[in-house]
Amino acid sequence: MQQDLVARAEAWLAEDPDSDTRDELRKLVDSGDLDALAERFSGTLQFGTAGLRGELGAGPMRMNRSVVIRAAAGLAAYLKATGQGGGLVVVGYDARHKSADFARDTAAVMTGAGLRAAVLPRPLPTPVLAFAIRHLGAVAGVEVTASHNPPQDNGYKVYLGDGSQIVPPMDGEIAAEIDAVGPLDSVPRPEDGWDILGDEVLNAYLERTDAVLSAGSPRTARVVHTALHGVGTETLNAAFARAGFPAPVPVAEQADPDPDFPTVAFPNPEEPGAMDLAFATARRAAPDIVIANDPDADRCAVAVPDADAESGWRMLRGDEVGALLAAHLVNKGAGGVFAESIVSSSLLGRIAEAAGVGYQETLTGFKWIARVEGLRYGYEEALGYCVDPDGVRDKDGITAALLVAELASELKEQGRGLADLLDDLALAHGLHATDQLSARVRDLSLITEAMGRLRDHPPTALAGLTVVSAEDLSAGTPGLPPTDGLRYHLDGTYRARVIVRPSGTEPKLKCYLEVVIPVGEAADLPAARTRGTELLASLKRDVATAAGI
Repeated sequence: MQQDLVARAEAWLAEDPDSDTRDELRKLVDSGDLDALAERFSGTLQFGTAGLRGELGAGPMRMNRSVVIRAAAGLAAYLKATGQGGGLVVVGYDARHKSADFARDTAAVMTGAGLRAAVLPRPLPTPVLAFAIRHLGAVAGVEVTASHNPPQDNGYKVYLGDGSQIVPPMDGEIAAEIDAVGPLDSVPRPEDGWDILGDEVLNAYLERTDAVLSAGSPRTARVVHTALHGVGTETLNAAFARAGFPAPVPVAEQADPDPDFPTVAFPNPEEPGAMDLAFATARRAAPDIVIANDPDADRCAVAVPDADAESGWRMLRGDEVGALLAAHLVNKGAGGVFAESIVSSSLLGRIAEAAGVGYQETLTGFKWIARVEGLRYGYEEALGYCVDPDGVRDKDGITAALLVAELASELKEQGRGLADLLDDLALAHGLHATDQLSARVRDLSLITEAMGRLRDHPPTALAGLTVVSAEDLSAGTPGLPPTDGLRYHLDGTYRARVIVRPSGTEPKLKCYLEVVIPVGEAADLPAARTRGTELLASLKRDVATAAGI
């Protein structure tokens, strides 16, 4: 065991092109730290529908230049095998540690394989890369990002020529090509030969952002914005300026890219404490709304004034923003199909039905939502919104922010706010209260055990509501391909739904909870919200007990 680990580490060292990871690994070998070596050499970071994502460091179980070069070589081989060998691959990257290096390596590998490569001019939002693929007629795109993961992580997201992320079986076919890559010195990596794009693609994207707004609509909403140390500030400010909104007030401590994310424990607006500085800025600036992007700016979070909240502000859930944007688009006359992932609120289906527009559920992830035929609007509860699928076939935190600001402006002209529209939707369709139970683990086997426990002993009641159907989604359903998940529908005085699934991008077990409470008149709303909160808390407790988490 010891000799095998050291031998594999020495072989890795011999071809590692990065002095930083070579130094790291050499220290581990020389110190005889077998536990650390085992962590890095116990397998291979798996390429899947999320591409690659993991902790930075040396070895095949970490994100590093060697792993990225192999991934790029595998993607190049897949493109050549599918008749796209002369095509263009466009590469974008965020401001995380090693992102620029990984982008350059990808461009070098593509060039060496006989493809054409073009790299975005600097760290930019992921939606700019997603836009650039179709705008430039590329056969594929790569975005180097770990989105809202902790600072020690990075990732590698792959898109094909339709501008959407890969799905099965393409991920498996690319993974097989990656596995077939030989020694790194067999992968040609020229020093140049690819293009570094100027601002023309960014400008074309910004011109496109205007398309989400209605001509002549009010543009008066005042916004406080945080980029959470990511790459969103410049692009969002430019989009707001083009549209004629007041300049967003920045959260100064978080406005510039910083790969260490020094002011937050996790650079995710959903995490506790992540919005504290934004709310402090809002108390000084008194805006109409607060908007946050995650570090690669493909997600959009919204907060509204709330006199009852300690901070004076309340974060809206992703499901609430999803419903608000749907209602706004319906009011603007949008047609087509409205789509959401199965873990998102069923309220979207009711809005779509009432408006007479199409509706479709998909598996979790925009790789599925973006592929819905006739898509006009798509969202999922994790703060992802696709409001212009003809421009960006993925979630886009910049155009979503513009549309939220337009809606806030229209409501402001009426003396109302986003919370008032949420009340209208509750009165029309029932109060749809949602929450999430998320268990982060270090040992992934705990997630497998929890899923097995629920499959072997499915609950018959949760929060006092009877489980009327229990679906194992791994078998697939008439409308969905197989996925590792469980779905429960509950009935009683109130309707409820629970979905349990492993996260696709983080070491978490996620449980998505929804309860629907009928509301007769506006005076009933406070009691309905109280009851919804109570039921969600009970669901959390009972699901945690049933799963053993």
